Amino acid sequence: MTKICIFGAGAIGGMMAHALHKAGAEVSLVARGPHLEAIQEKGLTFIKDGVSETIDVKASDNPADLGEQDYVIITLKAHSVPPIVDTFSPLLGPDTAIVSAVNGVPWWYFHKANSGTDLDENPVETTDPNGAQWHAFGPERAIGCVVYPACEVTEPGTVLHRSGDRFTLGEPSGERTDRAMALSKLLRDGGLRAPVKPRIRDELWIKLWGNCSFNPVSAITGASLDLIGADVASRTVVRNIMSEAREVGQAIGARFTVGIERRIQGGADIIGHKPSTRHDVEQNRPMELDALIVSVQELARRLNIPTPTLDAVSALVRMQGQVMDLYRRRPDLEAIVDGEYQPAD
Repeated sequence: MTKICIFGAGAIGGMMAHALHKAGAEVSLVARGPHLEAIQEKGLTFIKDGVSETIDVKASDNPADLGEQDYVIITLKAHSVPPIVDTFSPLLGPDTAIVSAVNGVPWWYFHKANSGTDLDENPVETTDPNGAQWHAFGPERAIGCVVYPACEVTEPGTVLHRSGDRFTLGEPSGERTDRAMALSKLLRDGGLRAPVKPRIRDELWIKLWGNCSFNPVSAITGASLDLIGADVASRTVVRNIMSEAREVGQAIGARFTVGIERRIQGGADIIGHKPSTRHDVEQNRPMELDALIVSVQELARRLNIPTPTLDAVSALVRMQGQVMDLYRRRPDLEAIVDGEYQPAD
């Protein structure tokens, strides 16, 4: 039986746990607080389309209780992982794969990327300070994952599905490996869509496009995606950020198969939805800014690409986070991001 630990079993982690359990995997969870206590006492409840199902899974706040795994799926926010990389060691055997189901530019991005830049085979400082994950996990363990569903923990131990069922997987090398295909089959057997894509980075950028543009605008204004898309001035800001981000992505080999207006409209068509960064503000949670926004700025600086609109909006949302005590500035990133753009000779 395939052993899979989901580290950070909140809303998305709970959805994946439910699917993998249904598929016959031996699923365990790393969680904490009242959510963990409820799962330990009553099981994990997943609600979709009005149907509620409770599964009995092993859960702990101590990875040492769970043992070595075939897969570790990380569903924490990106900034939460580097400080705790050492706690993963009891879960990792010689062949354990690590699936980072997180937003933003992932820590493994430049492993086997063949981007033709000096970024290849180096960690991304924004999402992996000092290469913490790169060195502790090893990029050879990484399987990419782009998360599309929306879920929420409505009460401790209970996850409510809102929309979506796709988790796109991909090896950094683009190969269709046995381990990627096996995980895909388990997710599909559990009722999810889980294609294995040869160019996982392209999908990462399509999602990041929305994250780095809509998210900060919504965080600052409180507006939902449809309101942002319907407002001419706000839509222009989003369009300009996407144009800048596309240039960054293309410089490291990403292909954008969707046009900017279509990508904007895809967000604007979701009536009343506010992205995760705005929810952070409204729920007084640490804001996920580095992985979603500052990572693009870091790459732009290293590639010598100007991003004036992104820089302006990023400055405002980072200040917002600082004032609300929801975002801690890192001097190393400030030095990168706030440095003046130097045109190439």
